[in-house]
Amino acid sequence: MTRQFTRHYEQHETVWNGVTISISYEPRWLSLSDDYGLDTAHLEIEAIAPERAPLPITETGYRSHFTTATIVAAMGGPVALVRTWLDEEAASPAWKCKAATARQFSLF
Repeated sequence: MTRQFTRHYEQHETVWNGVTISISYEPRWLSLSDDYGLDTAHLEIEAIAPERAPLPITETGYRSHFTTATIVAAMGGPVALVRTWLDEEAASPAWKCKAATARQFSLF
């Protein structure tokens, strides 16, 4: 007998530092909480304008991230979690260096 999974996705958009970001959130990933009592949630984060622009959490503009629905709720939802995560990572010396380099014009 094959079990059918009911998948529920939430779609969100936010703008962070001039980059439009799509956030797909599945609070009950593969219904694992229903079958096994696991609190597994999934986020897909993608820079859509400019397309695949680097972000502090991904150089490719795309990130798949597993967490728990409990953590997402405690952070205020998927958009608040992603924005907080971006802000925290943007404070790192590595990202500050990348951002400064991107702002400078190259003659060669």
